[in-house]
Amino acid sequence: MAITQAMPLAFLCSVIFLLVNVDAGGITIYWGQNGNEGTLAETCATGNYDFVNIAFLLTFGNGQTPMINLAGHCNPYSNGCTGSYNLTSAEDARQVATYLWNYFLGGTSSSRPLGDAVLDGVDFDIKGGTNQHWDDLAKYLSGYRKRGKKVYLIAASQCLFPDAWVGGALKTGLFDYVWVQFYNNPLCQYSSSSIGNLEDAWKQWTTNIPATKVFLGLQATPAAAGSGFIQVV
Repeated sequence: MAITQAMPLAFLCSVIFLLVNVDAGGITIYWGQNGNEGTLAETCATGNYDFVNIAFLLTFGNGQTPMINLAGHCNPYSNGCTGSYNLTSAEDARQVATYLWNYFLGGTSSSRPLGDAVLDGVDFDIKGGTNQHWDDLAKYLSGYRKRGKKVYLIAASQCLFPDAWVGGALKTGLFDYVWVQFYNNPLCQYSSSSIGNLEDAWKQWTTNIPATKVFLGLQATPAAAGSGFIQVV
């Protein structure tokens, strides 16, 4: 998984929307937080990526008005990348799922932020709040699959197993893909002196998580994260 942002994803906490080519598996990137990365259309037109995540929905849950933030590209709400999210109950999760369906997925609304574009799924990149009710959100979103269009569910997890935030949600078996972050995590990432920590963590993820595919999440350049870069020679 190639990361294009100059800061690690740990600072960009949210649910992320997913545009996906379901016929292939390969490189995944996040688009939306770097004003120099080109437009979304240009990114997709390169043909380099099989998955493009639109990042981020930074505010939702607990009665808050959901807020999407695309940083330098467009952000009608604020100039920063701050936000808060928290699911306080199963009913709160149901309301968030309804919002996501109507505003970004296959539902209808008079004020869809991306117009007529219908996205393919939701990526849970949760790095804050609590670990409660993400399983409920996954179940409610999965329920929309019965309406004729599959809703892909993805989780962006830390490589320490199980993930502190969405470990419980992953047990539902509802997730199609899991991108596991093998950087900024010294206990389970690659180091020049040993690959053992990464190998052990990879085995845990690939043998214990019931997902269609598990992706090896790596930083694209040394500057993209604090540690864990793997030099390809």
